[in-house]
Amino acid sequence: MKFSVSGRAAAVCAAASALSAVMLLTNGATAGAVSAPTPSAVAAPDISVANVKAHLAQLQSIATANGGNRAHGSAGYKASLDYVKAKLDAAGFTTTVQQFTSSGRTGYNLIADWPGGDANRVLMAGSHLDSVSAGPGINDNGSGSAAILETALAVSRAGYQPAKHLRFAWWGAEELGMVGSRSYVNGLSSTNRSKISGYLNFDMIGSPNPGYFVYDDDPTIQKTFQDYFTGLGVSTEPETEGDGRSDHAPFKNAGVPVGGLFSGADYIKTAAQASKWGGTSGRAFDACYHSSCDKASNINDTALDRNGDAIAYAVWKLSS
Repeated sequence: MKFSVSGRAAAVCAAASALSAVMLLTNGATAGAVSAPTPSAVAAPDISVANVKAHLAQLQSIATANGGNRAHGSAGYKASLDYVKAKLDAAGFTTTVQQFTSSGRTGYNLIADWPGGDANRVLMAGSHLDSVSAGPGINDNGSGSAAILETALAVSRAGYQPAKHLRFAWWGAEELGMVGSRSYVNGLSSTNRSKISGYLNFDMIGSPNPGYFVYDDDPTIQKTFQDYFTGLGVSTEPETEGDGRSDHAPFKNAGVPVGGLFSGADYIKTAAQASKWGGTSGRAFDACYHSSCDKASNINDTALDRNGDAIAYAVWKLSS
């Protein structure tokens, strides 16, 4: 979401600039006489929901061409990873494919580092890329995977140079018990774990009967997301349905501050929730959760758009 500067603020800035110019002329531009203005924080870009949905369409096509799913160990999963990796490589990220074994099959994590930033302060954003074997997994979790991919591409397009080092991750075998993310965290030295200032997790952010849930694990990260939704006039609730059930858990257990967003799975939307968020009470947030109907049509565009913009807002805010 882009915010415009009010006319009054613009006038104040113009007056301040004029005053600074007069002072420079009056004082002969003496070195150190006038301090340079502090640059304002770079605003996060608006994340195009059309671009996110284009990635989802590609993931749907991959699933359709590979037995209807993108599950761990399948050709559909590997093709999904190859699609994401190609986009990131072309955008200037340094990508690494990590391999692991689970249930007798080879799995893969994809890690993408944006050059620059303080390597001793790393902000990570991640999502699981695998589906269950029952279906293509477009909301669970194509939605989170596509949104962080588009956020990463926005970083490249903007030539963003944050103070912290940015790292994005797409995890394998989450549906088997966060196998990929746990493998990654367990493979880090204690020194490298301590360099991660925060991990942001996005698992199901486009549910068709959506809620707006914010992880309440770390106060600073939680407030960052809450502030964004407050600016939209959208109420949020603490996320409880997915506690310990997604890829933030291994990071949290290792002492890394975590946060994230969630739009609901098979819990039932209450009348109070429907009153403030819309949708249908008495029905699941995602009736196609872990089912064959979790297809490209199983997405609420408004939730996907809001959550995608919230991801970018948090990445820019927390990495500056």
